Amino acid sequence: MYVDGFLLAVSNDKKADYIAHAEKSAVLLKKHGMLSMVECWGDDVPDGTLTSFPMAVKLAEGETVVFSWMTWASKEARDAGWKSIMADPEMKVDMAEMPFDGKRMMYGGFSPVVNV
Repeated sequence: MYVDGFLLAVSNDKKADYIAHAEKSAVLLKKHGMLSMVECWGDDVPDGTLTSFPMAVKLAEGETVVFSWMTWASKEARDAGWKSIMADPEMKVDMAEMPFDGKRMMYGGFSPVVNV
């Protein structure tokens, strides 16, 4: 298994738009090999003094931290999947119309070390 993780800030007034975007994205991603996706709307995400999720995404008034991940069969499946996703005409979207600020999104790929 391989995991892509994401952390971002979404304006509260765009919650429904974000959920619709995630649901639409899930259909496309599954078509290219993604096994599962979990999108989590923060409801107990404390401010920190040195580090925190809100600090990491430069959370502004009226926004919520969103934490999400998707699973793939392997890193190779993920790499091939993203390559084909980026070539898919359905992926050609106007980034300015995304329901979040992509400049404050963090993402990365992870190899699980414990999975119970």
